[in-house]
Amino acid sequence: MPHSPAPRKPKASIPGFPRPSAGWAAAILIGLAGQAAHALPPKGAPVQPEAAETVALQALTKGLKGKIIWSTSRDANHDIYIANIDGSDAKPLTKGPKTDWYSHFSPDGKVVLFTRSKIDWTIETDANYPERWDTWTINADGSGEKLLIPNSTWANWTRDGKSIVYSRGPKVYKCNADGAGEALVADMDLVKKGSLAQHPSLSDDGKLLAVTLRGSGRETGIYNLETKTYFTSGGGCQFSFFPNAHRCIRVNETGIGGTSIFAFDLKPDGTHGKIDGGKIDGKSIVFMDMPGRRSHSTSRASPPKGITSSGA
Repeated sequence: MPHSPAPRKPKASIPGFPRPSAGWAAAILIGLAGQAAHALPPKGAPVQPEAAETVALQALTKGLKGKIIWSTSRDANHDIYIANIDGSDAKPLTKGPKTDWYSHFSPDGKVVLFTRSKIDWTIETDANYPERWDTWTINADGSGEKLLIPNSTWANWTRDGKSIVYSRGPKVYKCNADGAGEALVADMDLVKKGSLAQHPSLSDDGKLLAVTLRGSGRETGIYNLETKTYFTSGGGCQFSFFPNAHRCIRVNETGIGGTSIFAFDLKPDGTHGKIDGGKIDGKSIVFMDMPGRRSHSTSRASPPKGITSSGA
């Protein structure tokens, strides 16, 4: 048996407690690591809409066909759920101990893109560490689950469904729908030192990148991929584009229930007028501002055919 080196004498100890040994410290570290790896997620519960909300929802979705997807911890795991557009027939699309979230339908509604943690139960704020996550796909009927892009977060489809845009820390990448052909789109650390890129979204013409920046600051902005210039749009998050237009939608940092959603047009270069009190040049840009628990909603503009995607 090989000899272990003699343990170093500890520099100090707490009165009334034994001096720690190397083996004792190692046991503590292993124990803490085990607890972190096997921590259980908090179990949630579905919220039942009030009577007036149910009536409003039925009126809003009458005659519409489509599906919605979202992440929930109601089953004691953080899974992706799917339901009819009116909220009926809700059921899990993914199952397991990993954290599944940030889900998006493909434009044809056949495939769901989502982010999955590498270890059991990881808090979503760890999304700034791409090495802790992977991008997966699953068919809308629950079949064909597949690892697509290792070490990535915040993945989303381009509008034509041919490509996927995603983040790794400060860098934004793009690849084919099958995960091949990875290419760097932008390094936001070169734009704002210390920035982390979240929620990247490309305009349909591929000229503009809408992105949420975290890390050294908190803001949203537009990066012009042709001129390599960046324009700060202000606070908020979840910045993305409407179909077939240089029109954006994003969550604002204030509103009736704490947040609201803005929608506004961009100039050809990706800039816009100053946002002041929910207005640009005196015109309101408030798209939605709901009270209570539903104030903060995902701002991803819906793809065609009545399919709605949510990452909340």
